[in-house]
Amino acid sequence: MSEKQSWKRAAAVLLMICLAGLASACGNKDENGTKVVLTTGFSKDEIFRIETISCKLPEIMVYLTNSQNQYEGVFGSSIWDADIEGTTLEQNVKDTALARIAQIKTMNLLAEQHGVELSEQEMEQVAEAAGIYYNSLNDKEKELMGVTEETISTLYSEYALANKVYSYIIKDINPEISDDEARTITVQHILIKTYALDGTGAKIEYTQTAKDDAYAKAQEVLKLAQEGTDFEELIEKYSEDNKGTYSFGKGDMEKSFEDAAFNLETGEISSIVETEYGYHIIKCISTFNREETDANKVKIVEERKTEVFGQEYDTFVGTLTRNLNESLWNSVTFIHDPEVKTSSFFDIYGQYFKE
Repeated sequence: MSEKQSWKRAAAVLLMICLAGLASACGNKDENGTKVVLTTGFSKDEIFRIETISCKLPEIMVYLTNSQNQYEGVFGSSIWDADIEGTTLEQNVKDTALARIAQIKTMNLLAEQHGVELSEQEMEQVAEAAGIYYNSLNDKEKELMGVTEETISTLYSEYALANKVYSYIIKDINPEISDDEARTITVQHILIKTYALDGTGAKIEYTQTAKDDAYAKAQEVLKLAQEGTDFEELIEKYSEDNKGTYSFGKGDMEKSFEDAAFNLETGEISSIVETEYGYHIIKCISTFNREETDANKVKIVEERKTEVFGQEYDTFVGTLTRNLNESLWNSVTFIHDPEVKTSSFFDIYGQYFKE
């Protein structure tokens, strides 16, 4: 996995942190103790400012317009009629674009603190990529987004520096994970539930009488399994889970299920195991899944990277003053013009900044 991909994964986890107070109501401090100021002393087209670094309207429009056209390219323009828990998809994409660019700019401040800079070669890559993207734009796109080649160069250089400071912060993480630590096993199981769902999908626990009946049923199924009845047939006939086979590592499942599963030998069947979902009968298919274990090693390393980076990033964000030009931000909308089709901004960056 490339460092760019790693950073994107961390960004997905941390996306909203640096705007936690930026779009909130006026006040002296947000919940993290960070000073928050709204609509004060902004220059023309300035959307927000974080300490010494700011974001202008054309920068937001590049992110927003490319995201809009990527969505429409897959789902069509009618996608914007969708509603997500009372928020339009357009507003959701708009807020995500704001959060993403704010995080990148915050990471540039973090890079400055660490003395991390782009090399001359990287700056040449930025310039070349910016030229390619800018020249792909038609006059209407340049006009309505309000961009210059310098705008694109700034965005690409900040994106590249954010990527570089992420790599710098997580550079000392040991990528070597032992087979034992990442060991992934494969099991089959039969679930007899001890709950039901109401019309809203909320979980309703069984009465004690119903639980007793479920346990008695689990005992009958366990007896059949112990007598040699084909386990897959038992899954098909009795299990109330929509999945019969699981591959997982330590820490991935509820503890009682995990402990029972990891103590089984290949082919061995557990006694009845209780979890929050009900009663399980587990059969071990493999005590070591090579493919899944290797995949789990990658997952563990990425989780460590995200944790290390997140701790430093979160602490750093707490020291910053953030200012949002609320009136300007509220006026920002998608561009609905048939001549505005640009969607290659992120793809072109990826072509120039690979592993």
